[in-house]
Amino acid sequence: MDTLISAKKTMEDFINEAIDTTSLPRFEEVRLKPLHPEYKKIMWFNFGLTFILTGIACTLVFYFIEETRPYIIPAAVAYISLLLFSAFIAMLSFRNRGFAFRTHDIVYRSGAIGITTAIIPYNRVQHVALHEGWLARRLGLASIEIFTAGGISSDIKIPGIEKIHAENIKQLLIGKIQNEVSDEG
Repeated sequence: MDTLISAKKTMEDFINEAIDTTSLPRFEEVRLKPLHPEYKKIMWFNFGLTFILTGIACTLVFYFIEETRPYIIPAAVAYISLLLFSAFIAMLSFRNRGFAFRTHDIVYRSGAIGITTAIIPYNRVQHVALHEGWLARRLGLASIEIFTAGGISSDIKIPGIEKIHAENIKQLLIGKIQNEVSDEG
C-alpha cells in the first residue's frame, strides 16, 4: 500500500514540459579554429603520392598491355579530370574543417560538398590518442583521435594541430575523463 501511495505521489510530481527548440544554443554560432596551415603540405603530399602512383600504374598497363593502347586518350582525359576535381575537393575540404572545445563538448566540422558537424559531450569521451606521421612530425603537427563508448574506431579525428596544442588538448580531455570517473565513484 505504501509503495502505491509513493508511486502515486511520484507521478503527481512528474513534469514533462515541452522545450522551445528555437531558443536552444546554436552550434553554428561557435567560432571554429581552422586546421594549421602547414597541414596543407601533408594533404598535398598524400594527394600527389596517390596520383603519381596511380599514373605510374596506368602507364605500365598501357605500355605492357597492347590491347589497352586505343584507350590512352580517353584514359588520360579521365585521369586529368579526376585529378583536377580531386584537387578542388581537397581545397574545399581543408577550408571547411574546424574544431572548438567548449565548456561541455567538442565540436568538429569537416567535409567538402556535404558538411558534417560532430559534437561530442566530454562525459561520453572514453579514450584519447595523439598521432604523428613522419611528415607531420617534421612540420610540428599532430592529430587527436577521440573515442566514445561503444565503438572500436574513433568518433572524431582532428588532424593538423600544432603538436604542443594537441598535447594540451589531450591533457584537457584526459582531465575531463578522470573528473567523470571520480564523480561517478
